Amino acid sequence: MGVVGWIILGVIVLLVVILVFVAISAYNGLVKRRNAYKNAFAQIDVQLTRRHDLIPNLVETAKGYMKHERETLDAVISARSGAVNAQETARQNPGDPEAMNQLGQQENALTQTLGRLFALQESYPDLKANQNMMQLSEELTSTENRVAFARQAYNDSVMAYNNKREVFPSNIFAGMFGFSEAALLEVDRPEMRQAPEVSF
Repeated sequence: MGVVGWIILGVIVLLVVILVFVAISAYNGLVKRRNAYKNAFAQIDVQLTRRHDLIPNLVETAKGYMKHERETLDAVISARSGAVNAQETARQNPGDPEAMNQLGQQENALTQTLGRLFALQESYPDLKANQNMMQLSEELTSTENRVAFARQAYNDSVMAYNNKREVFPSNIFAGMFGFSEAALLEVDRPEMRQAPEVSF
Protein backbone atom coordinates (compact mmCIF):
# COMPACT_ATOMS: atom_id res chain seq x y z
CA MET A 1 0.00 0.00 0.00
CA GLY A 2 1.39 3.32 -1.04
CA VAL A 3 1.41 6.66 0.73
CA VAL A 4 -1.85 7.67 -0.95
CA GLY A 5 -3.49 4.45 0.28
CA TRP A 6 -2.37 5.14 3.86
CA ILE A 7 -3.66 8.71 3.64
CA ILE A 8 -7.05 7.51 2.37
CA LEU A 9 -7.20 4.84 5.09
CA GLY A 10 -6.24 7.44 7.70
CA VAL A 11 -8.95 9.83 6.49
CA ILE A 12 -11.55 7.02 6.56
CA VAL A 13 -10.54 6.01 10.09
CA LEU A 14 -10.62 9.64 11.19
CA LEU A 15 -14.12 10.09 9.70
CA VAL A 16 -15.34 6.92 11.43
CA VAL A 17 -13.89 8.11 14.77
CA ILE A 18 -15.53 11.52 14.31
CA LEU A 19 -18.86 9.86 13.42
CA VAL A 20 -18.67 7.60 16.47
CA PHE A 21 -17.81 10.58 18.68
CA VAL A 22 -20.76 12.58 17.26
CA ALA A 23 -23.12 9.61 17.78
CA ILE A 24 -21.98 9.09 21.38
CA SER A 25 -22.21 12.79 22.11
CA ALA A 26 -25.71 13.08 20.60
CA TYR A 27 -26.92 9.97 22.44
CA ASN A 28 -25.53 11.12 25.78
CA GLY A 29 -26.98 14.59 25.30
CA LEU A 30 -30.42 13.12 24.62
CA VAL A 31 -30.19 10.88 27.69
CA LYS A 32 -29.18 13.82 29.89
CA ARG A 33 -32.06 15.98 28.63
CA ARG A 34 -34.56 13.13 29.04
CA ASN A 35 -33.37 12.53 32.59
CA ALA A 36 -33.63 16.27 33.30
CA TYR A 37 -37.28 16.47 32.29
CA LYS A 38 -38.09 13.27 34.19
CA ASN A 39 -36.44 14.78 37.27
CA ALA A 40 -38.42 17.98 36.73
CA PHE A 41 -41.61 15.92 36.57
CA ALA A 42 -40.64 14.28 39.86
CA GLN A 43 -40.72 17.76 41.43
CA ILE A 44 -44.25 18.31 40.08
CA ASP A 45 -45.15 14.87 41.41
CA VAL A 46 -43.98 15.79 44.92
CA GLN A 47 -46.00 19.02 44.94
CA LEU A 48 -49.12 17.41 43.49
CA THR A 49 -48.93 14.67 46.11
CA ARG A 50 -48.71 17.34 48.80
CA ARG A 51 -51.70 19.13 47.26
CA HIS A 52 -53.73 15.94 47.06
CA ASP A 53 -52.85 15.04 50.66
CA LEU A 54 -54.15 18.40 51.93
CA ILE A 55 -57.56 18.10 50.28
CA PRO A 56 -59.11 15.33 52.45
CA ASN A 57 -58.29 17.34 55.59
CA LEU A 58 -59.79 20.44 54.00
CA VAL A 59 -62.99 18.57 53.12
CA GLU A 60 -63.21 17.01 56.60
CA THR A 61 -62.89 20.43 58.19
CA ALA A 62 -65.53 21.86 55.88
CA LYS A 63 -67.95 18.96 56.46
CA GLY A 64 -68.63 20.02 60.00
CA TYR A 65 -69.83 23.43 58.83
CA MET A 66 -71.20 22.75 55.36
CA LYS A 67 -73.68 19.97 56.03
CA HIS A 68 -75.98 21.13 53.21
CA GLU A 69 -73.19 21.31 50.65
CA ARG A 70 -72.60 17.56 50.35
CA GLU A 71 -72.63 17.68 46.53
CA THR A 72 -69.74 20.15 46.42
CA LEU A 73 -67.73 18.22 48.99
CA ASP A 74 -68.28 14.97 47.06
CA ALA A 75 -67.26 16.73 43.83
CA VAL A 76 -63.97 17.83 45.43
CA ILE A 77 -63.23 14.27 46.60
CA SER A 78 -64.15 12.86 43.18
CA ALA A 79 -61.98 15.42 41.37
CA ARG A 80 -59.11 14.65 43.75
CA SER A 81 -59.45 10.93 42.97
CA GLY A 82 -59.33 11.63 39.22
CA ALA A 83 -56.27 13.84 39.67
CA VAL A 84 -54.49 11.21 41.79
CA ASN A 85 -55.15 8.54 39.12
CA ALA A 86 -53.93 10.83 36.33
CA GLN A 87 -50.84 11.67 38.40
CA GLU A 88 -50.07 7.95 38.80
CA THR A 89 -50.37 7.41 35.04
CA ALA A 90 -48.12 10.39 34.31
CA ARG A 91 -45.63 9.18 36.93
CA GLN A 92 -45.27 5.91 34.98
CA ASN A 93 -44.28 7.75 31.81
CA PRO A 94 -43.49 11.45 32.21
CA GLY A 95 -43.64 13.27 28.92
CA ASP A 96 -46.19 10.90 27.35
CA PRO A 97 -48.63 13.19 25.47
CA GLU A 98 -51.78 11.34 26.51
CA ALA A 99 -50.72 11.05 30.16
CA MET A 100 -49.73 14.71 30.37
CA ASN A 101 -52.95 15.84 28.70
CA GLN A 102 -55.02 13.75 31.12
CA LEU A 103 -53.07 15.08 34.10
CA GLY A 104 -53.62 18.66 32.96
CA GLN A 105 -57.36 18.09 32.53
CA GLN A 106 -57.78 16.34 35.88
CA GLU A 107 -55.80 18.97 37.76
CA ASN A 108 -57.88 21.65 36.06
CA ALA A 109 -61.09 19.91 37.18
CA LEU A 110 -59.75 19.70 40.72
CA THR A 111 -58.85 23.39 40.73
CA GLN A 112 -62.37 24.28 39.54
CA THR A 113 -64.08 22.21 42.25
CA LEU A 114 -61.79 23.67 44.91
CA GLY A 115 -62.73 27.11 43.62
CA ARG A 116 -66.42 26.26 44.11
CA LEU A 117 -65.70 25.02 47.64
CA PHE A 118 -63.89 28.22 48.55
CA ALA A 119 -66.64 30.33 47.01
CA LEU A 120 -69.24 28.47 49.08
CA GLN A 121 -67.28 28.83 52.30
CA GLU A 122 -67.92 32.56 52.12
CA SER A 123 -71.47 31.75 53.24
CA TYR A 124 -70.16 30.10 56.42
CA PRO A 125 -68.48 32.69 58.68
CA ASP A 126 -67.65 30.10 61.34
CA LEU A 127 -65.84 28.00 58.75
CA LYS A 128 -63.93 31.04 57.49
CA ALA A 129 -62.79 31.73 61.04
CA ASN A 130 -61.82 28.12 61.76
CA GLN A 131 -58.08 27.99 62.54
CA ASN A 132 -57.60 24.58 60.92
CA MET A 133 -59.35 25.73 57.73
CA MET A 134 -57.22 28.87 57.57
CA GLN A 135 -54.02 26.86 58.03
CA LEU A 136 -55.01 24.27 55.42
CA SER A 137 -55.97 27.01 52.97
CA GLU A 138 -52.65 28.74 53.49
CA GLU A 139 -50.76 25.48 52.92
CA LEU A 140 -52.82 24.79 49.80
CA THR A 141 -52.06 28.24 48.40
CA SER A 142 -48.36 27.73 49.07
CA THR A 143 -48.50 24.32 47.40
CA GLU A 144 -50.30 25.77 44.37
CA ASN A 145 -47.45 28.22 43.92
CA ARG A 146 -44.89 25.41 44.17
CA VAL A 147 -46.83 23.38 41.60
CA ALA A 148 -46.74 26.36 39.23
CA PHE A 149 -42.96 26.75 39.63
CA ALA A 150 -42.38 23.00 39.26
CA ARG A 151 -44.60 22.91 36.16
CA GLN A 152 -42.59 25.76 34.60
CA ALA A 153 -39.29 23.97 35.33
CA TYR A 154 -40.69 20.75 33.82
CA ASN A 155 -41.92 22.54 30.69
CA ASP A 156 -38.52 24.23 30.30
CA SER A 157 -36.78 20.85 30.56
CA VAL A 158 -39.16 19.28 28.05
CA MET A 159 -38.53 22.12 25.62
CA ALA A 160 -34.75 21.69 25.97
CA TYR A 161 -35.09 17.94 25.37
CA ASN A 162 -37.40 18.38 22.37
CA ASN A 163 -35.07 20.98 20.89
CA LYS A 164 -32.11 18.64 21.37
CA ARG A 165 -33.89 15.75 19.65
CA GLU A 166 -34.95 17.92 16.69
CA VAL A 167 -31.63 19.60 15.81
CA PHE A 168 -29.02 18.10 13.53
CA PRO A 169 -27.28 15.71 14.07
CA SER A 170 -29.17 14.64 17.22
CA ASN A 171 -32.37 14.18 15.22
CA ILE A 172 -30.77 11.31 13.31
CA PHE A 173 -29.82 9.48 16.48
CA ALA A 174 -33.06 10.35 18.30
CA GLY A 175 -35.00 8.37 15.71
CA MET A 176 -32.50 5.51 15.68
CA PHE A 177 -32.51 5.12 19.46
CA GLY A 178 -36.23 5.71 20.09
CA PHE A 179 -36.14 9.13 21.76
CA SER A 180 -39.74 10.20 21.19
CA GLU A 181 -41.10 13.69 21.65
CA ALA A 182 -42.06 14.64 25.19
CA ALA A 183 -45.23 16.59 25.96
CA LEU A 184 -45.50 19.75 28.00
CA LEU A 185 -47.84 19.91 30.97
CA GLU A 186 -50.29 22.33 29.42
CA VAL A 187 -52.64 24.59 31.31
CA ASP A 188 -55.81 24.75 29.26
CA ARG A 189 -57.87 27.13 31.33
CA PRO A 190 -57.11 30.44 33.02
CA GLU A 191 -58.47 29.08 36.31
CA MET A 192 -55.54 26.64 36.51
CA ARG A 193 -53.00 29.34 35.70
CA GLN A 194 -53.59 30.85 39.13
CA ALA A 195 -53.82 29.29 42.54
CA PRO A 196 -57.42 29.00 43.70
CA GLU A 197 -58.61 31.94 45.76
CA VAL A 198 -58.35 30.89 49.39
CA SER A 199 -58.24 34.20 51.20
CA PHE A 200 -60.30 34.65 54.40
